[in-house]
Amino acid sequence: MIDLNDGSAMRFKGLDLNLIVAFEALMSDRSVSRAAERLNLSQPAMSNALARLRSYFGDELLIARNKRMYPTPFAETLLPQVRQALETMEGVIATSRHFDPATTNRTFRIMTSDYIATSILFPIVTRLAATAPGVRIELLLPSPRRIELLESGGIDLLVTLQEYVTPELPSERLFEDEYRLVGRVGHPALSGETTLAAMLAYDHVHVAIGDERLPSFGDAFLDRMGIQRRVAMIAPNFGMLPWLLQDTDWLALIQGRLAAQMARNFPLVAVEPPLPIPPLVEMAQYHVTRSNDPGLRWLIDLIRSSTD
Repeated sequence: MIDLNDGSAMRFKGLDLNLIVAFEALMSDRSVSRAAERLNLSQPAMSNALARLRSYFGDELLIARNKRMYPTPFAETLLPQVRQALETMEGVIATSRHFDPATTNRTFRIMTSDYIATSILFPIVTRLAATAPGVRIELLLPSPRRIELLESGGIDLLVTLQEYVTPELPSERLFEDEYRLVGRVGHPALSGETTLAAMLAYDHVHVAIGDERLPSFGDAFLDRMGIQRRVAMIAPNFGMLPWLLQDTDWLALIQGRLAAQMARNFPLVAVEPPLPIPPLVEMAQYHVTRSNDPGLRWLIDLIRSSTD
């Protein structure tokens, strides 16, 4: 938590440097209450921070209209410089020469799908309680702002399909996964040899991820191949699929690691699809200022090793 009422706060040219963090939060959230929540401050403390920022810069910065806050032109001009300064400081802090997971207190913010969260990250997090008790993982679902959040330090790591990484930022391969066709135990299409005709004879569930409604890799591949399936439902995440499949004759294409986990916990069966689907490739992407961050390197290596 930052202390905006500390009279001994570090100052630069008369400005309490904690206010820079408050300014970025206010500009990102356009809300005093949400910015206060993000920085673990009270709403009065954040209102006071905004008042001090206005006084220092001689500008309103954010103007309230119809219960919303809008930045002034000066604030819009100031924001990129503030974010660049914060990114630089994040890089300085992150590139500490030593990182000991057993003793560190650090929160890693990871943006990824619920497929990665459920099949890869949840098992890791449960083990961290013993080996890295001070490490916390904050998960965020995919957002159209993913690159902006990487650049601003809003997230530390993006785990996403190879098709969705941006070439402007560093990325590296994490693992591959194969697709499986999943349905209830005893499903007619999954008993014995599964044919394409049998697969297409039943309704399917598609998954569209996040605000952008991104299709799963398997669904998108079949669409590109011109293979038309009857779609009974479009779900917003993979976690809903077991409940939709276990009591119906619906089918779904699910990543192999997640399908195996679902089959262990639900009355479901997973088989190889009746046509070849290229493996999906999951990538780690981060900001260039984190390239030498030993903590982030530890986290990426931990994720990769858990998929071997």
